[in-house]
Amino acid sequence: MKTVIIGGGASGISAAIRLKQLNSDMSVTVIEHLGEIMKKIYATGNGRCNIANKNAEHYDEVKDFLSSLGLILREDEKGRMYPYSNQASSVVEVFKAECKKLGIEILTDCNVKNADCYENTFHIYTDKGIIDSNYLILATGGKSQPPLGSDGSGYALSKKFGHKITALSPALVQLKSSSKHCRALKGVRTKCNVKIETNGEISGEDYGEVLFTDYGISGIVVMNLSYLINDERLLHNKDKSVAILDFVPEMNENDLVKHYENFGTYEGILPKKLCSIISKQVGDNYAAMARCIKNWRIIITGTKGYDFAQITSGGVDLIELGHGNNSLIRKGLYIIGELTNSQFECGGFNLNYAIFSGINAANDITKGTVKNDKNK
Repeated sequence: MKTVIIGGGASGISAAIRLKQLNSDMSVTVIEHLGEIMKKIYATGNGRCNIANKNAEHYDEVKDFLSSLGLILREDEKGRMYPYSNQASSVVEVFKAECKKLGIEILTDCNVKNADCYENTFHIYTDKGIIDSNYLILATGGKSQPPLGSDGSGYALSKKFGHKITALSPALVQLKSSSKHCRALKGVRTKCNVKIETNGEISGEDYGEVLFTDYGISGIVVMNLSYLINDERLLHNKDKSVAILDFVPEMNENDLVKHYENFGTYEGILPKKLCSIISKQVGDNYAAMARCIKNWRIIITGTKGYDFAQITSGGVDLIELGHGNNSLIRKGLYIIGELTNSQFECGGFNLNYAIFSGINAANDITKGTVKNDKNK
């Protein structure tokens, strides 16, 4: 039996390793269009690789799998898990070593031109020839950070086999604004509550640190909410989006007014530069300043785009996939990782899912091969 995996990222390589761990007789080939596998891993966690999160669904399965490779994790105060070495490169080396030990064939600099399936055999057409297999796993990633491997090619392959793709947009990405105040506040960080308002309706909110930049706003809280912004709809004036910042969620407007009456300034609460800009907006009316502090509105013109996004929002519709990440449309086809419509917040949740979906697909394939062997 043979399995071909298109995509040598975290999900694809995890699937390959798990398949060989469970069935050493399975022939496994990974096709990667870049010159090396798992290139995106180097950029995660600022080079430290936030590989999982203790609070993520299926974390225990991921932890056990990583332990089977000899990869030991350490936890930070927010449940984010990192390799004990604190080096993303060590994660890649461990995965590469396991692939070599298990005899997994890895074809790098290999581009897939097309794929189809006849009489339960998949045919993958590449610039290095045609490869046949009994099972096919699509693990190409989304469209985020294309230089690191995610070029969006998996969507066309998924459609080729009859799957639908939900609306796509950059996610876990910074937001752009036309506000001159963001540029004036460049470099200022402050913790606040952030709401996203689209066409007059609040679509989501979160609390955390916001960083003002020359293009708009950044920070984990902003990136977690960025999936609510649709670049295409903003471009065609179908949406009007605003970020609403509450700089002091622990105090109400009356509390803020009393504070100003007592101290004559908000500088004991907020950065001086921010106080100055708010004062210029509303004058010395401290009641108006209090309202502004609780309800500061920034027009959002879009995201920073796929080149800066950590992940892609949208993908293969989950209603078309089974519990083992198996296609419910084409038998023997599996779709995993970022290619599916499965997105999570910052903190290792997305990489946790990528790894889990890989081992999940491998488990399901192995169950099928064992069942078929018993029926012979």
